[in-house]
Amino acid sequence: MMERKLSEDYEEVPCDSANAVVEGCRLPVLMRSGAEYQMAEILSIKELAAMREYYVHFLDFNKRLDEWVDEKRLDPSKVFFPKKISPSRPSSPVAGDVPTLPLLATTSSTPSLNKKKKQGQKRPYDEIDRSSSQPPTPAPSPGPATPITLIKVEIKEEIPDLLSGGPATPAGQGAATTAGPRTTGSLMMHSNDDVVTRMKNIEMIELGKHRIKPWYFAPYPQELVHLPCIYICEFCLKYRKSAKALERHLLKCKLRHPPGNEIYRKNNISVFEIDGRKNKQYSQNLCLLAKLFLDHKTLYYDTDPFLFYVMTQLDNRGFHLVGYFSKEKESSEDYNVACILTLPPYQRKGFGKLLIEFSYELSKFEGKLGSPEKPLSDLGLLSYRSYWSHTILGILFTHKASGDQERPQITINEICELTSMKKEDVISTLQTLGVISYYKGGFVIVLTPEMGKNHEKSSRLTKIDPKHLHWTPKDWSKRAKW
Repeated sequence: MMERKLSEDYEEVPCDSANAVVEGCRLPVLMRSGAEYQMAEILSIKELAAMREYYVHFLDFNKRLDEWVDEKRLDPSKVFFPKKISPSRPSSPVAGDVPTLPLLATTSSTPSLNKKKKQGQKRPYDEIDRSSSQPPTPAPSPGPATPITLIKVEIKEEIPDLLSGGPATPAGQGAATTAGPRTTGSLMMHSNDDVVTRMKNIEMIELGKHRIKPWYFAPYPQELVHLPCIYICEFCLKYRKSAKALERHLLKCKLRHPPGNEIYRKNNISVFEIDGRKNKQYSQNLCLLAKLFLDHKTLYYDTDPFLFYVMTQLDNRGFHLVGYFSKEKESSEDYNVACILTLPPYQRKGFGKLLIEFSYELSKFEGKLGSPEKPLSDLGLLSYRSYWSHTILGILFTHKASGDQERPQITINEICELTSMKKEDVISTLQTLGVISYYKGGFVIVLTPEMGKNHEKSSRLTKIDPKHLHWTPKDWSKRAKW
């Protein structure tokens, strides 16, 4: 598809220097790792003292990899110009060669540096390989020859796309949830974004003891975006221009935990429930902070209809923000998560799954089946897929046959009731796992010994303990005001 789109909307024009490159062009750019070139789009160009810098977006890669590069990392031997630009002299652009995208910096020409191929670097391929943009082919469902557990599933109407009598539908086909992220790409498409919001505007933030490089654009005040670092109070989330200003703020700020009610605490993990209407400023600052690391979420002003569940770690200095998820007070689709984020310093430590598990514990307290709002981000989808798979497999491996049954039996609806997951998420996960097979005129779930070993390895030491959750659901539909 990308080859077709490039051929329709772009035309390849050989260039002898990076001087000819303008905003909107696409060409191979050396990635930060220095190992290979990838096709990238030039979003903006800025002039420095004696050279140019280019803000690039690597096609089919997540926007958090976007960055400013110098012309040494460009390969101008293969440049694709948008057909609307149609440069007549690509090696020396004329005044009429202007991009259709709004300009953020001048594009006047400057001397370019000739580049030689570095040893060990991959050169751009002659044909653009977009095979990685396709969803990975799911593994075939394991046959009944080597099962460790064989559970007959009473499908009935739960999986209508399996009623044809054939094998289970591959993940992403007929499933209600969003297809998985591409192996090297982003779940979201950004072709309709304007140039300004496609570019990172914050260089660095300091939050407590952490300095973090933002991933995406966030609408912080204009007077802050050009600073080398924005200083944020980790307790009230107010932002300041300098470390000195933050020091003065901390002398006045008495908050050592998020505002709102602490509804969960076990060991050093706490969760606070925050009403977006009662604690508007904190909620807005939280959304503003989250926007630095979430590309597709734009809520940062109207927080009244939302509840925020903030997870923290406790030490002798206070409750430190780890991550959060937001939830609509009234959701017509019974979404139990609107937006979810684990801050980068705490990622890959199990906190994402802990937040997801907490959202489903709230759904159990409410007596509802819940699901996150779609579409999920690429990292969010990976976390949910992992949580769904682990939780469902845990039920299947421990489920026992009752009475005189030859095999344990369970229905999709029973799995939903035990997990508070929606039916489409359960079905999609089973299909992704490839465990549903057609066997002797019916559908069975086949679990292999390898799945059992992997399930044991992925078991988490830290889990949400419902005994430590002190929370009473509110019926927001009966309240005249939030």
